[in-house]
Amino acid sequence: MKFLELAKERYSCRSYKNKEVEDEKIIKILEAGRIAPSAANRQPWKFVVTKDKENLAEMHKTYHREWFNECPVVLTICGEPETAWTRKPDNKNHTDIDVSIAIDHMTLQATELGLATCWICNFFVDEVKKTLNLPKGVEPIALLSLGYPDDKLNIERHEKQRKNFNDIVVWEKF
Repeated sequence: MKFLELAKERYSCRSYKNKEVEDEKIIKILEAGRIAPSAANRQPWKFVVTKDKENLAEMHKTYHREWFNECPVVLTICGEPETAWTRKPDNKNHTDIDVSIAIDHMTLQATELGLATCWICNFFVDEVKKTLNLPKGVEPIALLSLGYPDDKLNIERHEKQRKNFNDIVVWEKF
């Protein structure tokens, strides 16, 4: 698949089939995150896979949306701010940026494999930390629901729901 076609195919899925996701596919998705670039190659991330029914039930309590209970896999993408690169002039820590790049790689790999994802940031952080028994210094940045989609949004939605190219691109200076 050509890259722009793949990028347009990816969407935030909120309806999943009751179908197990194969470990081989999960591993490919995790590998896509693992090889993502990061500032100064610090790779300040940890990926936690939840797919066991009992553990999923606990994870589903960390984000109160009915559709979230349907997803057969939850990937918790965590950052380790102490290991991330920090820009000197303003002390900007790049954990969130680096983790976001990894997540983007993972969502696109999932799409190529016929799976769907939804990038979730509005979750109960303390509940996730407790549920996953995260060690000190490991912060959950985002949850990524993962599974086979039970809905399919039209690729052309990008033409209708995205800002016009000329509204967001500035050449040289404002």
